[in-house]
Amino acid sequence: MPWKPNAVLFTVFMLYSSSQVVGLGEKQDDDECADLNNTTLREYRQRSVKLQVQYLLMTRKNMDCPQRFDQAALTAPTCLFNISRSTKVIIHGYRALGSKPSWVKDLAQALLRAQDVNVLVVDWVYGASFAYNLVVESYKEVALQISVLINQLQKHGCDLETFHFIGVSLGAHVAGFVGTLFEGNIGRITGLDPAGPMFKGADTYDRLDPSDAQFVDVIHTDSDYFGISIPVGHVDFFLNGGKDQAGCARSRFASILVYFPVYGYVICDHMRAVHVYMSALNGSCQLTGIPCSSYEDFLRGNCLDCDVFKGKCPVLGLSENSGITISPLPKEQKVFLRTTSSAPFCAHHILLQLEVSSLDKSAELEVTLMTENLGTEQRLRLQTDTTVYRTVFAHRSPLCKIDSIRIKNTGARFYRQGEVHIKSVCVSDIPSVRYEEPLCVNNINVRRGAPWSHDFVQVCMNL
Repeated sequence: MPWKPNAVLFTVFMLYSSSQVVGLGEKQDDDECADLNNTTLREYRQRSVKLQVQYLLMTRKNMDCPQRFDQAALTAPTCLFNISRSTKVIIHGYRALGSKPSWVKDLAQALLRAQDVNVLVVDWVYGASFAYNLVVESYKEVALQISVLINQLQKHGCDLETFHFIGVSLGAHVAGFVGTLFEGNIGRITGLDPAGPMFKGADTYDRLDPSDAQFVDVIHTDSDYFGISIPVGHVDFFLNGGKDQAGCARSRFASILVYFPVYGYVICDHMRAVHVYMSALNGSCQLTGIPCSSYEDFLRGNCLDCDVFKGKCPVLGLSENSGITISPLPKEQKVFLRTTSSAPFCAHHILLQLEVSSLDKSAELEVTLMTENLGTEQRLRLQTDTTVYRTVFAHRSPLCKIDSIRIKNTGARFYRQGEVHIKSVCVSDIPSVRYEEPLCVNNINVRRGAPWSHDFVQVCMNL
């Protein structure tokens, strides 16, 4: 299991790294443009900063220049808030030593490119920057202050169903409590890796849960440390099992002491939910989840369809098939997907099924799916008591673009492995399409050190 620092060490690391990143948020050149707050190191040490909540408004008319927003501003002639449009509310979480969340502007702009809406950014950097346990004590007060603003917007004609809260880490539980205050009548809450410490064993009243909105979807990327490990929405996307994300560095404590800054290391998995969500909003490709009881079962190819969603698999983002149109909604339904290590993070799930003749000793095969110069490989450990193997590939291209499949008998390190007879090797799409037959090749003999390959000639339809 990859090592990660404990909570005490995390606090020490964040104190160091945050002293390097205070003021990370972009400085506005135009005095009329609002900006997020930040807490100075001196204020932190003196604990002189109390909870303050402010709101920034962004629309398609001011994507690069947020307006400060409150109930008084709503009636101002220069206010860009449009009551007839839906409203996205972004809530950040714990902030190390008052550092500004640098991702907020990118997320707001991605939302605005996807839909013509109002985007309200909840800035509670003041109050979110002390010891984590102290910050947790105040998150409900933040929710109360937000609820006051929502009440005012209702009086001006806004419908609760038109609000979509997007909460990051601790901000997800803030959004959840706002939902509790409005008895679950808010339209939607999206939790981006909701905070785990002090919440995993909490009552549903004290954390995000499906009753907080008409639809709650959640992305888990760091459930073994900073994120929560249990499902807390109607649909919970566990990316790469919800734990370690591709492209996030792994290192030992000794290495961390040598190589600074550690800020990116300790939050890479945790913040991957935000970056994947932004990629999903950009719409370059679909990130589709497959319902399954566990990630292990998913990887073994035991979950191939989306019958629980009436055949329409949930997709990350704002599209209609993200799960919100399914009625009745499931609760705490786990769905799994694999991603790549960099934006846009999209991977197509391909099931490989391999049937071999009985072996007298264990063996190892390296299977590679090729698309032009791009290959995705996996190793299969063959045992003497098993003849059928299934595994799920995550490939950047869909199955219909796979040019060839290559199999190499890598054998064993300390003894010579003989020939492996493969009765059949088949590849098919996940989720399975009932009218499409898998691509299969039969009767293959693979000698050690002599790779075998087979070319496919296919045409992608409706892509």
